[in-house]
Amino acid sequence: MTVEEFKALLSEVTRRIAGRTLDQSLQEDLNRQFPAAGPQFQALFAACRAAISAGWMCNREAGGIRYGRVIKPDAGLDGFSVDVVQMQDLAGPHHRHPQGEIDMIMPLTPGATFDSHPAGWLVYGEGTSHCPTVANGGALVLYLLPAGAIEFTKT
Repeated sequence: MTVEEFKALLSEVTRRIAGRTLDQSLQEDLNRQFPAAGPQFQALFAACRAAISAGWMCNREAGGIRYGRVIKPDAGLDGFSVDVVQMQDLAGPHHRHPQGEIDMIMPLTPGATFDSHPAGWLVYGEGTSHCPTVANGGALVLYLLPAGAIEFTKT
């Protein structure tokens, strides 16, 4: 799995969501169009595991979180950046989403959740914030950020 192959897989998703408002409707559409048990979601999940094994994804670690920005904001991904984190039973640093955030939740442990959500897609709207939290085991979470916008904050 190369970065370019990964980008090509992910572009199938970003093409369908380009220009959309980041809201509950988008979350529902993503979960319907790319369900966690579906082929596109599973291909992306397998690609993330392969990229981690290859050493170019989640290649940094701090506070028990493996992480990394995989792709900077990219026209080929409709202006989204891509970050991937691997977490187990912990909360990450509080941050704000100036333009919103789209999360692809990939449990590594059956029943693991991200911000109380199981496998699938979670959308945070513009201006929202949170302490990203994985519970009940381990999970990978892929973050799509419009224009790469994120602001780490103090809680």
